[in-house]
Amino acid sequence: MNGARPGYAVAQLRPAALRDEVIAYLERIDATLAPFGGRYLIHGAAPEVLEGAWPSHLVVIAFPDIDAARAWYCSPAYRAIRSLRTAHIEGDVALLEGVEPGHRGIDILAATGARAPG
Repeated sequence: MNGARPGYAVAQLRPAALRDEVIAYLERIDATLAPFGGRYLIHGAAPEVLEGAWPSHLVVIAFPDIDAARAWYCSPAYRAIRSLRTAHIEGDVALLEGVEPGHRGIDILAATGARAPG
């Protein structure tokens, strides 16, 4: 674990009815996050759409690093409740590594091997 770059679990979830199973999932998920240092950054906020369409709810959970994010998602505690969500809510979920402090937009060029014009 490098600790300098945070890890994120990001989900785009389609709106769905709050069935009993989904409520049970929401009641139990916080306990699965705590051992891995996970905390919500975005959860259920209505977006102010500036470009394009936004047909889903965004959830962003921050972790100290990508290893912690992966360990949470694969943990027995989270695996035990994951199907309560997946059986009733469609969506896409990804783990992402954040950037280092001080990252600038142009830094992506070096990361991809591209060169700045000029």
